[in-house]
Amino acid sequence: MKKAISPEYLELAKKLKKEEAEKLLSRMTGKLPRRLAHDELSREEALAIQLELEEERLNDWRSMMQKLKDEEAKKLAKEKAKALEQVAKAKAKAAERDAKVKAEAAKKEAKVKAEAAKKEAKVKAKAESKAAKENAKSAKLNEKATKTVVEKAKSSSPKGAGTK
Repeated sequence: MKKAISPEYLELAKKLKKEEAEKLLSRMTGKLPRRLAHDELSREEALAIQLELEEERLNDWRSMMQKLKDEEAKKLAKEKAKALEQVAKAKAKAAERDAKVKAEAAKKEAKVKAEAAKKEAKVKAKAESKAAKENAKSAKLNEKATKTVVEKAKSSSPKGAGTK
């Protein structure tokens, strides 16, 4: 069963230059060169069939290349999404670590402040205690001095000088 020759390819074959026609004939494979040699086909018919075959092959190749490009694009998109996910996870971990470090730093700072306040309170209490002791000692000395002055005054005053 012979394939009908497309009139548009037959027109293209007739318009080919001699050199282009020879290149096209040199690429013929299968039964086509034999059919041409046995005069089953004219030169223009063989060229038209070869043009149509090459056009089909080119379209098939383009289709296959487009599929490969699409698959590659999907693969790259998937890898990019995975990389972005990993970056997001890393950022989340880093933020978590930063929050932890800040919390620990705040905790240490609070501890240091509490210890400083505790030491300050201790020093203040010690100073107050020392001041209280000093005041008590001064009060005792004042009391003793007052007693001494009163006793001296009693002993040095004449016995009846205070009565009239």
